[in-house]
Amino acid sequence: MTMKSSDVAVGDTFEDVLVEDLKRTQLVMYSGTSGDYNPLHTDDPYCRESAGYPGVFARGMLTMGMSGRLVTDRFGAENVKRYGVRFTNQVWPGDDLKGKAVVDKIREEDGETLVDLTITTTNQKGDVVISGYATAKVEG
Repeated sequence: MTMKSSDVAVGDTFEDVLVEDLKRTQLVMYSGTSGDYNPLHTDDPYCRESAGYPGVFARGMLTMGMSGRLVTDRFGAENVKRYGVRFTNQVWPGDDLKGKAVVDKIREEDGETLVDLTITTTNQKGDVVISGYATAKVEG
């Protein structure tokens, strides 16, 4: 899938519900997929008793992956040139996450038309859990 530059304009905003009521099962499934079974993300008693957290919380990379769909669903994974985020708040089981991508700039570089985006993911309270950026190629 390749979006055309005529389909996008500076200031365009794309919003998606990324997850409603994040389940502990999703945290464990991501652990299995990533091969990382850190108990902070899988073991409630460990989190409470040894680490001082109220319970398990999502890995930042899980939230980053969900947020990345804002770009890949519209521009295609093959057209993503850059994607980076900053983790600003923890994501907990039961959270609802909403993502937003805003087109900041459309530019030419090395013979390609590129779209620069600002990415923001918030929880049900409106707290920003991820802030970031992406660049995707579009057809000129």
